[in-house]
Amino acid sequence: MADSAKWYVVHTYSGYENAVASAIMKSAENRKMQDLILEVSIPMETVIEHTDKGEKQVERKVFPGYVLVKMIMTDDSWHLVNNVRGATGFVGSDGKAVPLTEDEIQSLGVEHQEILVGYEVGDRVRILTGPLKDFKGRVEILEPEANRVRVLVSMFGRETPVDMELGQVEKLED
Repeated sequence: MADSAKWYVVHTYSGYENAVASAIMKSAENRKMQDLILEVSIPMETVIEHTDKGEKQVERKVFPGYVLVKMIMTDDSWHLVNNVRGATGFVGSDGKAVPLTEDEIQSLGVEHQEILVGYEVGDRVRILTGPLKDFKGRVEILEPEANRVRVLVSMFGRETPVDMELGQVEKLED
């Protein structure tokens, strides 16, 4: 059932994000709806502020006035979230909550997918997708935390670096 859970954006009064997030989780717990309301997130970023006393690191909300909720949308779960004090409703059109797309979830960094990489720098790989599908090359740079691999592919008689996502290449068996 957790597979059908999606991330939704809830608008809140400014400054009420933390209160709304904890109230949603508390209400879900009290009403035994933890199977419908799975997670609540407030995206944060670390910034450096320059003050007269020097620099200091500060945590800031990326989207003030908004809370992200991973939930299975039912009438009961919708009412629970919509009726939390400080929440003004779901973000969407015509009164309907619209879930975030996979690309939006990835760019917000709310969910992290672990990708197991079966190759390392120097390995020969084959490109699986895109315009260079089935081209073969050698891994030059591997950055798992950025979901990036640079492959040197032989094109037009010279090696050309191509940046790909980790899942777009596979190791060639020698």
